[in-house]
Amino acid sequence: MLTRRGFLQGAIAFALAAASDGFAAALPLPPKAMESSAGAAAALADLTRHVDVFIGTGGHGHTFPGASLPFGMVQLSPDTYNAVWDSCSGYYRDDGSIMGFSHTHLSGTGIGDMLDVLVMPATGEVKIVPGSLENPQAGYRSRYDHADESATPGYYSVLLKDYGIRAELTATERAGLHRYTFPAGQSGHLVVDLFHGMQDNPTTPTRVSDAELTVVDDRTLTGGRRVHEWADGRHIYFAMKLSRPFARAQVYANDTALAATARHASGTNLKTVLYYPDAHDTPLLVKVGISAVSVENAVRNLDTELPGWDFAGVHAAAVAAWERELGRVRISTPSARDQRIFYTAMYHTMLAPSLFSDVDGRYRGMDMTIHQLPNGAHNYSTYSLWDTYRALHPMFTLIQPERVPDLVNGLVRMAKESPAGPPVWPLQGVETGCMIGYHSAVVIAEAQAKGFTGIDYTSAWPIYRQRALQDDYRGLAQYRKLGYLPSDTVEEAVSKTLEYAYDDWAVAQMAKAAGAMDDHRTLLAQSRNYRHLFNPANHFMQPRATDGQWMTPFDPRGLGHFKKWRDYTESNAWEATFLNQHDIYHYMTMFGGRDAFVKKLDHLFNMSSALPPDAPPDIAGMVGQYAHGNEPSHHVAYLYAYAGQHYKTQSRVRMLCESMYRDQPDGLAGNDDCGQISAWYVLSALGFYPVDPVSATYVLGSPLFDRAELTMAQGRRLVIEARDNGPDRPYIQSVQWNGQPYSRTWFRHADLAAGGHLLFVMGDKPNKHYGSAAVDLPPSFGETV
Repeated sequence: MLTRRGFLQGAIAFALAAASDGFAAALPLPPKAMESSAGAAAALADLTRHVDVFIGTGGHGHTFPGASLPFGMVQLSPDTYNAVWDSCSGYYRDDGSIMGFSHTHLSGTGIGDMLDVLVMPATGEVKIVPGSLENPQAGYRSRYDHADESATPGYYSVLLKDYGIRAELTATERAGLHRYTFPAGQSGHLVVDLFHGMQDNPTTPTRVSDAELTVVDDRTLTGGRRVHEWADGRHIYFAMKLSRPFARAQVYANDTALAATARHASGTNLKTVLYYPDAHDTPLLVKVGISAVSVENAVRNLDTELPGWDFAGVHAAAVAAWERELGRVRISTPSARDQRIFYTAMYHTMLAPSLFSDVDGRYRGMDMTIHQLPNGAHNYSTYSLWDTYRALHPMFTLIQPERVPDLVNGLVRMAKESPAGPPVWPLQGVETGCMIGYHSAVVIAEAQAKGFTGIDYTSAWPIYRQRALQDDYRGLAQYRKLGYLPSDTVEEAVSKTLEYAYDDWAVAQMAKAAGAMDDHRTLLAQSRNYRHLFNPANHFMQPRATDGQWMTPFDPRGLGHFKKWRDYTESNAWEATFLNQHDIYHYMTMFGGRDAFVKKLDHLFNMSSALPPDAPPDIAGMVGQYAHGNEPSHHVAYLYAYAGQHYKTQSRVRMLCESMYRDQPDGLAGNDDCGQISAWYVLSALGFYPVDPVSATYVLGSPLFDRAELTMAQGRRLVIEARDNGPDRPYIQSVQWNGQPYSRTWFRHADLAAGGHLLFVMGDKPNKHYGSAAVDLPPSFGETV
C-alpha cells in the first residue's frame, strides 16, 4: 500500500496585470504577432482575469502554472525540477531555472509522475542533458526571473534568460501549441527529450522502457514510451509538427549521437536536436498531440484539434473555455483578494480528473487493452479519490452535472477492467494503489443517491459487493472478522478501519438501490466497525492489537505506538477521532452525549499545534490539532451543526476561509490534491459543505460573499445572498429559502440543484438559537435526532 509520505525523502498577462496584483510583470514581447493574441484573449477575459495561476506553486501547494483547458488531457507547463517532493507538479516557485516545457502534469499531488515529451528551445552550444539547479549552465536548462514570467488560464509565457528566447504556450484538449521567439541575429535549436520525466530522487533516472522516436520528415516527429514511475507501465505517444522545416535533425540514444542520417531510434533514453539556422527570422511554432493509444491516434488528435498555426486563435479559444466554466459561479464581493482566491480555487478544481480518451473515442483501459467508447462519451484519468470524494466530486454534482455521468462511468469501467478491482488512485490506465480505502465506491454511491442517470450502476454493484463482503484486499478479511484492523499486524490500521467503515456505508446504499436488502443490513452493521477502535477511557480512536488490547504507549498527537509503522494515515489520533462522517449521532453517545462531544471538538481546535518530530509535512495548516492542509480534517468544522451548536461551525468555517487561503504562491495550506483543498474553499465560501456526500445533503456554514449565482443543470439558477455580511460578521442571524423562513442547518442536494433563492442575514454576534432545535439538525446514518 502506497501513501504520499513514502515519496517525501505573456501577452494576456500584460492586458490583465493592472487588474490583478497577483501576477508577475513580464518584459515586453517584441513581435506584433503576440499583440493579436493579447487582444483576442483580453477581450474575452471577464472572470479569468481574477485567476492567479501562481497560487499554490510555492509552499507545499504543488500546482503548476502552465496552459491547459478545463479537464484537458494536455497540461503544457514549464518544468523547473523533477526529483524532489516540492517539484511533484514539475514546477516549484523557488527554483531559478527551467528545464523545458512538457505536456503532462499533476496538479497538487503528493507524489510526482508525468512530465512527458519535453521541448526546450536554445541558442549557442548544443547540450543534451538538462544540468542541475545548482549548475544550470552545465545543460540545456535556462535561468529565468519571475519578473519575466506571466500566465493566465490557457496561456503561459517566460523569457529564458540564458538564451534570450521568449517562450509562450497555449493548448487544446489533446494538443499543446508552443511559440518561441529567438533573439535577433542568432541561430537556434530545439531539444526534444523523450527520456525526461519524474524521478524518485535526483540520482535515479526516470524508468523508461519501449521508447521509439522517428523523424518522419523535416517538420514532423513521432514517438512514444512506457514509463514505470508511480503509474507503473503507463503508455504515452506523441506527434510533433513544426511551423517551418528544420535544417537537420540529430538523434541520440543514451546521450550518444547516432549517424547523421539516422531517422529512427528505439531504446530507453532517446532525444533529438532540431537545428534552425534561421530561428531569428520569425517566431517558431511547435504543436504536439498526445495519446495513450498509439502514434496514429496522437497524429489524429493533433490534426483534428490543431489543424493550423493560429496561436492567437487557440489562445482565445482557451480563454473562452475557461470563461465558460468559471462562469458557472458568479460572485459579488468588494474584496479583490477574495475574488482572486475564489476563481483561482475554481480553476484548480478543473485540472483533474483529466481527459483520457482520443477524438475517435478510443482509450487505453486499466487492462492495458484499447477500448472504444459509445458516441459522445469521454473517458477520464487522474482520480485522487482519497482526497476528492470529500468535496470535489460533490461540487461537480452541483456545477458540473452534465460531466458527472462520464466521470462516474469511467470509475465503473475501471472497476470492470482493472486486475486490481475498484479504483483507488487510477492514473493513465494504471492503478497506483495510492492511499487507503476504495473511495470510488463513495463517488458512485453519491451519484446514485443524487439521482444521476446514464450511469452503469448495474455493473458496479456486484464488483463493489465483492470488494466489501468477500475480497481479502488489504486486510479486509481481517477487518470483517475482528471488526477492526489490528495495529500489531497492519500498518495504518486505525485510519484503514475508519475509511473501510465509510466505504461500507457507501456500498450499503448501492445495495439498497439494487434491492439487496440483506446485504444492505450487513453493510450498515459493518459501517459501525469504527466503534471497535474507540477507547471509552480517553475518547480517542486508539490502535488495538489482535487480542483486543489497547496498544501503548499512546500519544494522541503521535502517528503510532512504535517505530515499525504508523497507526494513522497522514494524521494522528486527534484527527482520526473526528473522521466519522456518516454515523455522527450514535458516535456522540459514545462520548457521553453531545455536550461531551462538543467539549472534545473544542479541545481539538484550541489545544497546542505542536507535532512530534516524525510528523509528515502533509499534516499542515494547523489550528490546534485540526489540520486543514490534509483531507481527513475537512468536514470537522461542520460537526458542531450535528450537536446543535451551529454558531461554532459558522465561526470556524469563516476563520478557515480567511486564514488558510491567501493570494500568494504559498497561499494553500497543503498539497491541493487534484483540487480538493480548492473545492473545500469553493463550497465553504458559498455557504455549505457535504459532510457525508453519500447522504446527498449539505450542511450550512458561513457564506463569504454578498451574493453568488450558480448556473446548474438545464439552466437552473441558485442565488445565494448574504445581507449585512463582511469581515468579523460570520454569524447567521436568520435564513430564508425562496422567501420563507428556514430553520434547518442543512439542505438536500435535490433542493439546491432545483434552483432557488437562499438568503442569509449575517451579524457579528452568534444567534445560538439558530440550528439548536433537534428538528433542525442534519440527518446522519439516514436518521435525524
